[in-house]
Amino acid sequence: MILKAFIRPFIVTFLIVMFVLLMLFLWKYIDDLIGKGFEWYTILELMMYASATNVAMALPLSVLLSSIMTYGTLGENYELVAIKAAGVSLSRALYPMMIVVGLLSIGAFIFSDYMLPVANLKFYSLLYDVRKQKSASLIKVNVFNNSFPGYSIRVGGKGKDDQLLYNIMIYQRNQASNNNVVTFAKEGRMYRSPDNTYLELKLKDGIRWDEEASTQGGYNPRQTMTRFRFKETATKLDLSGFKLHHTDQNEFKGAFQMMSSKQLLDTFNISKKASERLLLINFPSISPYIRYFAMPHKAVKVKPVKTPGNHILASLPIQDQVAAVTNATTEVSNIIDIVRRKGNDFRETNSVLRRYLVEYQKKFTLSAACLVLFLIGAPLGAIIRKGGLGLPVVISVIFFLIYYIISTIGEKAAKDGSLSPVVGTWIAIGVLLPIGVFLSYKSANDSVLFDMELYKRFFMDLFKRKEKA
Repeated sequence: MILKAFIRPFIVTFLIVMFVLLMLFLWKYIDDLIGKGFEWYTILELMMYASATNVAMALPLSVLLSSIMTYGTLGENYELVAIKAAGVSLSRALYPMMIVVGLLSIGAFIFSDYMLPVANLKFYSLLYDVRKQKSASLIKVNVFNNSFPGYSIRVGGKGKDDQLLYNIMIYQRNQASNNNVVTFAKEGRMYRSPDNTYLELKLKDGIRWDEEASTQGGYNPRQTMTRFRFKETATKLDLSGFKLHHTDQNEFKGAFQMMSSKQLLDTFNISKKASERLLLINFPSISPYIRYFAMPHKAVKVKPVKTPGNHILASLPIQDQVAAVTNATTEVSNIIDIVRRKGNDFRETNSVLRRYLVEYQKKFTLSAACLVLFLIGAPLGAIIRKGGLGLPVVISVIFFLIYYIISTIGEKAAKDGSLSPVVGTWIAIGVLLPIGVFLSYKSANDSVLFDMELYKRFFMDLFKRKEKA
């Protein structure tokens, strides 16, 4: 009975959350998708990969909301009271759900470790190609359109069908022969070829200027200008630049999100050993630059002199002192630049190493988040005894926001180096786990934690005591 009461709201809430996150994705990238002439299956494929990447956020929220709704409905219909009256404790009633959520957490880890890297690879590579794609709005009004290689086109107006053009100007430059061709036409019409490989412009009532550079050398080469009028002519423009070109996915495989846990650990160990080798050779690589400059030219016999601190520079002539200090200052500046550059490289390497550890820990936090949020949602639903999509939605959103904000701050701190990667990624779980244990204890003891009448009576009694005092 409890499993049937859980499965339906879980599926419904999961689909609702996925739909909301997908709408947010479309809203974010709407400018990159609209007006570029994509086939419907390309957009559908991108949305499918985007849905897979949103599972990490949708799954914990769905577990929390559905568990609150399930046990809230059981409490509202007094079914939990009947279960307890039959001698079954609330903790015993949670066993079947704990098994289901445990299996769900194992499935979440398998998805995060094996399927999510593939989905991220497909999604980000396709999104990169989509954002790089040129607009399908080939020719805009009163704008010089440079989308076609070697051409710059400007039209003064369009017909209602967007194919009829007015006041057309086409500027063409041939880089090989250094020729310029300018064409004006009062009217024209554009057509796509059947195989969509080129765009044909049929121009009417125009004039064309063809400027040819001279093949003779010299300081003042002569140029030839040819002009002719036409009643009708045609120009073909290449459309290959408007097709979606797929980038090799191997170029994206080195990113953190595209690796499994084993690949992350292997890459981390290799990068760490390389970083340690660089640390070992840092000082030997700097030590040759550390020299002492006392005499810039030839060696002379220096007589010891009595000066404050017996500084060796005081025994040298003034010009040698200036030369020694100048040379030493230059060497110090060079060493500072080398150390600063190596320090920046070391910090960048450490930042990359932390990212590997953060992504590795995130493989496990998704499963742990499902368990902890269920541990919060189930006893919370039994306490509030409200089902449906009213109060459970509000409470689940509040707790999920707490989890999301803490995990985001912790992850950012771990990437910056303020916290260790383990602490930064698990801090949200560590904060919510005591809350789940506390709520489980309260629900097992039939607590009236959210009974507003209890708090109202408490404050009324408190005010009465103050008035008597």
